[in-house]
Amino acid sequence: MAKASEMNTITGKDVDFSRIRNQFPVLFSSVRGLPLAYLDNAATTQKPWAVINRMSEFDSAEYATVRRGAYRLAEQATQGFEDVRGKVALFLKANSPEEIVFTSGATMGVNLVAASWGRKFIGEGDEIILSHLEHHANILPWQMLAQEKGAVIKVIPVNDIGELDMEEFDRLLSNRTKLVAVTHVSNSIGTINPVQAICAKARAAGVVTLVDGAQAAPHMNIDVRKIGCDFYVLSAHKMYGPSGLGVLYGRKETLERTPPFLTGGDMIERVTFEKSTFVKPPHRFEAGTPAVTQVIGLGAAIDFLNSVGMERIERQEKKLLDYATELVSRIETVSIIGNARHKAAIISFTLADAHPHDVATILDSEGIAVRAGHHCAQPTMDRFCVAATTRASFSFYNTFEEVERLVEGIKQATDLFRG
Repeated sequence: MAKASEMNTITGKDVDFSRIRNQFPVLFSSVRGLPLAYLDNAATTQKPWAVINRMSEFDSAEYATVRRGAYRLAEQATQGFEDVRGKVALFLKANSPEEIVFTSGATMGVNLVAASWGRKFIGEGDEIILSHLEHHANILPWQMLAQEKGAVIKVIPVNDIGELDMEEFDRLLSNRTKLVAVTHVSNSIGTINPVQAICAKARAAGVVTLVDGAQAAPHMNIDVRKIGCDFYVLSAHKMYGPSGLGVLYGRKETLERTPPFLTGGDMIERVTFEKSTFVKPPHRFEAGTPAVTQVIGLGAAIDFLNSVGMERIERQEKKLLDYATELVSRIETVSIIGNARHKAAIISFTLADAHPHDVATILDSEGIAVRAGHHCAQPTMDRFCVAATTRASFSFYNTFEEVERLVEGIKQATDLFRG
């Protein structure tokens, strides 16, 4: 294995990742007098200057509420807002901007589908298939819907290395299955699920599909047409954009059959006290004043990602993951949870005789930011017989030196608990 100094010269074609890193101001912060090593990217990513400056520029010189004003400033804001919808559609390879709904986050997207599409089309005795790798946000809405409707939840099991049992998925599909909702990438252990195969099998059985793409969209090329899903959700703050904003992609014909979730201003066609009618998607699902500045920020984040190149990002993060996996695996006291053959840049691990929270605290004392806990994925933790893990998650702006600092920090924790 090459040393970090050598690894940092390995870049994607014509991309200098050390220069890209310079565009993220928070990465040059200090923690207790030490340089920050930010390794909590699965929770949220940091923002580049391009996003920070674009949002500030919009708020200071261009801000107006959208779709409601006949004056020039409102018209410009509306045009900018809708332009971002088009950027998102291109980013996801959707057929049309009309398939893009702005939400408050991936969680909101799942809840929207459960509360609107789910309440209309799922009934007593119907079956919903989830996987054992889901974030709570892709479990709880379906659990509540199933309780309300008398539906049944079935779960695709996961094997010892963290991969879904696709043979069991085939057995779970039945003529009572109405929905399959799975994560594209596990937030807790990094497994990249075969969502294209899952959606193809579901579609052949006439089953609607939802894919939670919160952990996938920032790290790889997404093609919702190729995946073949009916719904796909993501969060802007996990893809170098602002918090409080997400995206729901919905196949046009599926959205058109879906009733509104929230009601109020700007999603109506005609309102009387006797009856109201609603506009077509996507605006049908965007009641009230939208998060205009955040949408503009997401547009800047997509421009930034496109300028780097998603293929280059995926390659760089794979190198970071491989380097980190090799070094961490050498530590005898460490057990990596999840060793799927296809993984995103996440290492989730336990340390003998140490609680994950204590490990995270020790790493923090060395300026290294990681996550510790159940990662809103308690069923996954239960499957691997652990209460929690320490999780390091990487971005293309991380360095191989930071990986080495992580490893040294884990060794320090090992020595401390042994002592």
